[in-house]
Amino acid sequence: MSAVAVVAASALVLSGCGGGEGSGSGGTEGTVTIFNGEPENPLIPGNTTEAYGQTVIDPMFTGLIEYNPDTAEPYNAVAESIQTTDSKVFKVKLKPGWKFHDGTDVKAKNFVDAWNWTAYGPNATQGASFFSAIQGYDEVHPKDPDGTSGPQKAPQPAVDKMSGLKVIDDLNFEITLSKPFSVFPTTVGYGVFSPLPDAFFADRKAYEAKPIGNGPMKFDSREVNSFIKLTRNDDYQGEDKVKFKDLVLKVYQSREAAYSDLIDNNLDFIEELPTSALAGQQFRRDLGERVVEKDSLIVQQVSFPFYRKPYDNPDLRKAISMAIDRDTITKQIFDGTRTPSDGWVHPLIKGYRPGQCGEFCTFDPVKAKEYLARSGHKGPIQMQTNVDGGHKEWAEAVCNSVKNALNTECQFVQVTDFNEHRRMVNAREMVGMYRSGWIADYPSIENFLNPLVKTGGSSNDGEYSNPAVDAKLDEADRAPSEAQAIELYAQAEKMVAQDMPIVPLWSQKTQGGRSDRLKTAKLDAFRKLDLTSVELA
Repeated sequence: MSAVAVVAASALVLSGCGGGEGSGSGGTEGTVTIFNGEPENPLIPGNTTEAYGQTVIDPMFTGLIEYNPDTAEPYNAVAESIQTTDSKVFKVKLKPGWKFHDGTDVKAKNFVDAWNWTAYGPNATQGASFFSAIQGYDEVHPKDPDGTSGPQKAPQPAVDKMSGLKVIDDLNFEITLSKPFSVFPTTVGYGVFSPLPDAFFADRKAYEAKPIGNGPMKFDSREVNSFIKLTRNDDYQGEDKVKFKDLVLKVYQSREAAYSDLIDNNLDFIEELPTSALAGQQFRRDLGERVVEKDSLIVQQVSFPFYRKPYDNPDLRKAISMAIDRDTITKQIFDGTRTPSDGWVHPLIKGYRPGQCGEFCTFDPVKAKEYLARSGHKGPIQMQTNVDGGHKEWAEAVCNSVKNALNTECQFVQVTDFNEHRRMVNAREMVGMYRSGWIADYPSIENFLNPLVKTGGSSNDGEYSNPAVDAKLDEADRAPSEAQAIELYAQAEKMVAQDMPIVPLWSQKTQGGRSDRLKTAKLDAFRKLDLTSVELA
């Protein structure tokens, strides 16, 4: 694998240019169609943390910073500068002239208002915890006394604005964190940190019917479970402009159906091919020069519902992990296009250390049975996944591996689509282990740990909690240098292995495909189509 360059966690002032090869205003009147699923929620950045929704949100909104599609390195977008002397107080200056799609100015208050709305507990957004480092977050988002799955409700906050956000004037605002967090400037390119127009707060229903962003593409129309159409924003002020007119995100129930359309040139792009196309490198025979490949910041994982016995038992979780034959599955199912994981941090991320999972990520049926016996569990094990994203084959193989290695029943439960799977996960309705893949939100070792294993993390859906791990992650967050932060994050990752809250399976080199209509099309480091790279034939 070729390395993906990532930003230093200690970067405090971001500068330089972004955009992939072929950036420019350009412009034909053509339409590009790409694969997508139905987004889980209305298209509000702060409440959109799943892949299908982000595929729509990303071209519609531009944040303070963006990430270079080739290297994942951050560069200033709406921000002219983000400055700090202590990694606790950040002074943000915006570039003048940025507009929302409704023609209104992008002002400092649009960032501050959006962040406060997302963080406010009663709004129950999926992205709220990304603002937890900001001073006053606990006041607008009080802790739920018995967790998301418990009967008690979090107390009503007395205020709805974080004390750590202060608008100075139209182009300047100040961010004060509750403690130093050297990674913070890198995080704000993630979609949940996007600004929201005044129109959102004036009439949310009208906004949800026709979302208003500030990005290179603007909302045109939508038919639920069929398509979402975006059109080029010709007044866009950013560098990541597109050369085609319209983008249609077609909703498919399966990757197999989309792949068939791609082969026949009835679909222009799919960012990841179905598992069935990988066997024996069939996709190369089907697509030839139309194959698009990229090392991507993606890991596949299996999670557990800690709120449901017996999956709260660490010995059972370790037994399951050691019962999974990662090598065989990646070779037979994925024809070697996946790399077995030996930890939770992606190998291309600065700070990755091999072997962090230790023996618990090594296929060992004998030891797996020992841990199963130690757990005391004698009943069946359940594995659930949605099957519309090409996950059926490998998830079934994981279940069979567990079954054969442990000599126990593994019940494979299929959920028809991603939205239903996510609804069950969010509602804490899981009764067994379940698929929980992770695509990096931003290029940092922190992003592979805090959201997933920290108590209350935005994607800690299984409700794992270990105060010692939390303390180590907090220590890493406030480390004064990148090198110290990485060392502490690595220590926290090593501690996680003793609990095995999430089973790491594999990372991947992504294979996508384009139609003959596209002269060029590239994947970015986050497994999305780099729209700036697209040129029509």
